[in-house]
Amino acid sequence: MRMAFEVLDEHEQGELVRKWVQSNAMSIAIGVVVGLLLIFGYQQWKARELRTLSEAAVQYSAFTEAADAKRNEDAAKIAETLRKEYPKTAFATMTALRQAAVQVEKGDLAAASADLDWASQAAGDDAMKSLIALRQARLSLAKGEAEAALVKLDQVAKANFPAQASELRGDALAKLGRIEDARSAYAEALTHMDEQAPERAFIEMKQGGLSPAAAEPKKS
Repeated sequence: MRMAFEVLDEHEQGELVRKWVQSNAMSIAIGVVVGLLLIFGYQQWKARELRTLSEAAVQYSAFTEAADAKRNEDAAKIAETLRKEYPKTAFATMTALRQAAVQVEKGDLAAASADLDWASQAAGDDAMKSLIALRQARLSLAKGEAEAALVKLDQVAKANFPAQASELRGDALAKLGRIEDARSAYAEALTHMDEQAPERAFIEMKQGGLSPAAAEPKKS
């Protein structure tokens, strides 16, 4: 009797499944089609992404070749192409960083700042954002804007470039006349350096040269 009930249950279950399939056939078909479209669409998207990266890489190679050869006009044109056509790629961001360095060499700090601002907005990962913030802080110091440099240094992730960030923080604090804070920042920078690092001697020299008399008078 128990087996009969089990067979009957299985039969009933089979009927229920058959009826459910019949009543939901259209929904199932649509679901299958949508699934196939999603898979195909993802593959198409990946192919388009790879093609974009490949094209951007070619442009970046041409840019570095022009920049290394000091063909600044050609480099600037290629950089503009990368920004307009491939703005979300790392190649466009790296190009903006290189262009900023060129502008600094030319003494055009305003143009360099604009390049770094663009790179900061385009950067997609924390390490790159930290590198850009570090360069923005260095540029702010070159412009005599110590407070602005400190703001940028706050945007550098602690895990990224700790020695360089602490050294720059010390430079900015020293410029503001905050001698003890600057000394602490330099000490922090040294903790992130190997004992044999050649940069240690320079930082130790800056740290040892700090004194209240060395502070710049604050503007009234």
